[in-house]
Amino acid sequence: MYTRSLTVFEGRRDARTARTALDTAARAIRHAIDAGFRIGRRVRIGRVPGNVIGYNISNSGRFGGAAYPLLVETEFGITKCSMLEVSPA
Repeated sequence: MYTRSLTVFEGRRDARTARTALDTAARAIRHAIDAGFRIGRRVRIGRVPGNVIGYNISNSGRFGGAAYPLLVETEFGITKCSMLEVSPA
């Protein structure tokens, strides 16, 4: 069976802003799902084929879930993508 290893990062966040940032990521993920980008969906990033393997719930950093809600696995690895970067395969 093929398994993926996961890395867990310990961190802290300001509870006052955490809820609104998480809500923003959740809305972006819901929008992606409603647009048909469900887990297992074959997609392309440019000419590179891949599969949606999950959703980015991060609410901080350069590649937060609000802007990059999709996690896509390609032959080059796993990447965070916006809906503008992918197209159905």
